[in-house]
Amino acid sequence: MRTLRYSINVTLDGCCHHEAGVAPTEESMRYWTDEMAQADALLFGRVTYQMMRSAWRKPATGGWPDWMQQWEIPFAEAIDRAKKHVVSSTMADLDWNAEFVKGELAQAVQRLKQEPGERLWVGGVTLPLALADLGLIDEYEFVVQPVIAGHGPTLLAGLRDRVELELVDRREFGSGAIALRYRVISCRESAH
Repeated sequence: MRTLRYSINVTLDGCCHHEAGVAPTEESMRYWTDEMAQADALLFGRVTYQMMRSAWRKPATGGWPDWMQQWEIPFAEAIDRAKKHVVSSTMADLDWNAEFVKGELAQAVQRLKQEPGERLWVGGVTLPLALADLGLIDEYEFVVQPVIAGHGPTLLAGLRDRVELELVDRREFGSGAIALRYRVISCRESAH
């Protein structure tokens, strides 16, 4: 069964807005490129899919945009060619090597996890919360940014049940960010 890993950048105070952390560096982009290359498929909600597509889809001209640094191109190429599954009830059609997740979310994602391969990767905010509430995420990977944002959406806000984790990997970056990867030990209802 494929592992479902949730990966996201997060500030020290839990803000997970994509612009709240430090600017990407060559080192951090190499890290995310490796992550993309290891995933059999990506799982996105509508907002994350549209945001990632607008930034990382290869233009019809065939060349990458002028704003893109040379060291960002391997990431762009990896995410551009990756198979994508999108959860959306409002979009009519997809492109960018993507298909809709059909049916009830829990069963559909369970089917994706049972397909051959090693890993599914999910990013974003809303969809990962739903997947965490369903107990479908196997690993959490947080790249903790050396920033206190003081505002913005917070990581897994509203999670119904407590999730106990075991640290399985750690990597420090020159920027001061730290990638922490955890495996789920158990999910249990919180005492409210």
